[in-house]
Amino acid sequence: MRTALCLLLAAWPAAAHVMSMSSGDLTVAGARAHYELRMPLYEIVHVPNPERVLLEHVLFEGARLTHSECRADPARDAYLCVADYEFRAPVDRVAVECTLAAITVPNHVHLLRAQMAGKRDEAIFDLAFTHTTLRFRPPNPLETAVTQAGAGAVRALGGAMQWMFLAALVLAARSPRELLLISATFLLGQFAGAFIMPHLAWQPAPKFVDAAIALTLAYLAFEILLLPEAGARWLVTLVLGLFHALSLHLFLQTTAYSPLLVMLGATLSQLAAIALLSLLLSPLRRLARRLNDHST
Repeated sequence: MRTALCLLLAAWPAAAHVMSMSSGDLTVAGARAHYELRMPLYEIVHVPNPERVLLEHVLFEGARLTHSECRADPARDAYLCVADYEFRAPVDRVAVECTLAAITVPNHVHLLRAQMAGKRDEAIFDLAFTHTTLRFRPPNPLETAVTQAGAGAVRALGGAMQWMFLAALVLAARSPRELLLISATFLLGQFAGAFIMPHLAWQPAPKFVDAAIALTLAYLAFEILLLPEAGARWLVTLVLGLFHALSLHLFLQTTAYSPLLVMLGATLSQLAAIALLSLLLSPLRRLARRLNDHST
């Protein structure tokens, strides 16, 4: 299928955009605040003048920047920025605007952790969610569930690579029954992998995860094009699900969120995406089957 070939060709240039995440810590004391930003070094290639631009895209309403310093830390494979701010008066909440996704890659996610007088709050920003207000109060169980499950959904569908892989998954199914089977095994592998990874001595590097997920798309497109009658495709998607779990594992490591809630959000969002893609791609699949019938 031409669509599968396009997915295969798109896999390699998109590889650098699979895992894109930074984190920050904000400490507020009265009218003063201290902020530390950590960005993977491989993201800095997208950012001109990072020592100035990064902090311009993380803004705290009503705060004046009094000091900042940025430097590369090769030992931690990170670019670090520290900054001090002053408010006009002591604050009990902080409005934040974060647009780092606009200067890095569209699927970039920034995790902000904040504390004030022993109270904590946190927020996740991406291309669509750029504003929030930190209120420094413990979230109730419903807020926690919605936030963490929503973060899992964003992580699972936050980039073009994830959507291309799910489209390839839909195209790989030769019948509705097989689509249900390979979707279930992919999600099972992903779910299992996210829970197994914390117990292994080996921890993957972000660049390895990027390459591994790009290869899953390339392999699935290769099988669609060159092995259209291959059997046991459900076993292949089970293994591919394990590779996709690596990205979610790194996200869980960074956020310390509940694996169950994050994986629940990721799984439900991917199921919805598979259903949508199946509907959108069904005319293409029918056309491909008719062309194959004519050729035989």
